[in-house]
Amino acid sequence: MFNFSLKTMAVSAALLGSVTAVNAETVLRGASMFDEDHAFTKTMREFERLVAENYDGDVSFDLRLNGELGVESDYVTYLNQGVAVDYTILAPSNMAVFSDSIPLMDMPFLFRDLDHWNAVLSSDAFAPLEADLREAAGIVIVGYHGGGVRNLVSAEPITSMEELADHRMRVMGAPIQAQTFDAVGAAPAAIAYNEVYNAIQTGVIAGFENEAASIQNLKFYEVAPHISLTQHTITVRPIVFSAKVFDALDADLQEAIKTAGAEAGAFGRALESGADGEILKEMEAAGQVVIHKFEGREQMLELVGPVQDAYAAQLGATELLENVRGM
Repeated sequence: MFNFSLKTMAVSAALLGSVTAVNAETVLRGASMFDEDHAFTKTMREFERLVAENYDGDVSFDLRLNGELGVESDYVTYLNQGVAVDYTILAPSNMAVFSDSIPLMDMPFLFRDLDHWNAVLSSDAFAPLEADLREAAGIVIVGYHGGGVRNLVSAEPITSMEELADHRMRVMGAPIQAQTFDAVGAAPAAIAYNEVYNAIQTGVIAGFENEAASIQNLKFYEVAPHISLTQHTITVRPIVFSAKVFDALDADLQEAIKTAGAEAGAFGRALESGADGEILKEMEAAGQVVIHKFEGREQMLELVGPVQDAYAAQLGATELLENVRGM
C-alpha cells in the first residue's frame, strides 16, 4: 500500500534511530506536507505553543515542513512504528490501512453544514473510532482540525450529473471514498497524493477533489483550474500522536498534549473554516481558477445515502452514524 520514494527511504533511515527519549529535555518531532502559511502548519505551531504553555518541564519541537518526511501515508507508518514522526495532522482515509472504521468520520456528505460539523467534533461522538484507531494503528487522536469544504477540481468543467458520468478522478485510498463517487456515476481511482499533479497533466485522470487551501498551496490550479461546487465534504482532520511515543512520556506531558490538542483543534477549525471561502475568492480574482455551480447535488445525496448505510452496517457502526446524523 505504501510507496516509498528514495528520498523518503533516506529520510527514514536517518531518523529511525532517533526515537525521542524521556530525559531532561524531550524533543517532539512533527511533520507537515505544507509550508508555514498552510492551516495545518499554523495549527501544529499553535499545538506546540500550547503544549509548552501547559507543561512545566523542558520540551522542544522539531517540525519538518514541505513534505520533507514524505506524504501522509508515510506519516501513518512512522506514527504506527513510533519513529521519525511523533505528531501531525492526517486525513482519516490515510489511516484506513490500519483501521477500517476511521474513514467513517470523513465520509462525503456526512455533515449538513458547518454548525453540524462543529457540534459533532465538539462532542464525544467519534470516541469509538478513536479507540479503534489506537488499538489497531497505535495512533492517538488528541484533537480535531478541519473545516475545509471539498469540491471537484478538474481540467475541464464538471457542472452536472451528466458531465460527472465516467469522470476519471482521484480519490483518497479508503474504500468508502471510491464507493461514494462510484455511486454518483464518476470513475474514481485511488492515486497517491504526490502523483495527482502529474496524473492530471498527463491525462491519466481528469481531476480530483480537494479543499481550497491545498489547491492553492500546491498549485493544483495549474493543471486543474475548474472548481465545481459540489461541497460534498466538510473535512475532519485529526491531530494525531504516536501511541508508542505518547505512552513513554511522563503523565504531566501527556495531559499537556491532550489539552493542547483539544485547544489547537478548535483554533484550527476556526482558522480553516473561516479562510476556505476567502481562498477560493483569491484564486478566482487572480485568474487561477474558474468556479462553477453544480446542478444535481440533491440527487447525489439520494444516491450516496444507501452507500453510507451499508458501510456503517458493515462496521457495526449504524448507531454511531445515526447519532452523528441526528446531532
